[in-house]
Amino acid sequence: MADPDQTAIARIQKATFALGAGGTILAFFWDGWTAGAGFALGSLISWLNYRWIKQVAYAVGTENPPKRLAVLLGLRYLLLGGGAYVILRFSKISITAVLLGLFVSVAAVIVEIIIQLAYART
Repeated sequence: MADPDQTAIARIQKATFALGAGGTILAFFWDGWTAGAGFALGSLISWLNYRWIKQVAYAVGTENPPKRLAVLLGLRYLLLGGGAYVILRFSKISITAVLLGLFVSVAAVIVEIIIQLAYART
């Protein structure tokens, strides 16, 4: 039988992709290519941030966490901040759509919570 934690993580990743793809299509038809590209970019950043947080959680849970962990944490925020600056300063991409896309992984976790609550009742 599969590990329930790994199953939940796999469902979160699939839900992140599905919500990101669906939201991108919806934003594209709602407000054009700038909104679609913005939502897709926000979703990608959200997915990357989720992956990085997951890697940090696994690394901290080990007996000897790698020393580069603190450096990676700092670089993550510098990279995300630099990307946000470029989007705001030089791009025609909708910043509102980017911000909405950033919540895709949060929405996927909420979907997983609802699934877990439904399974807990059975």
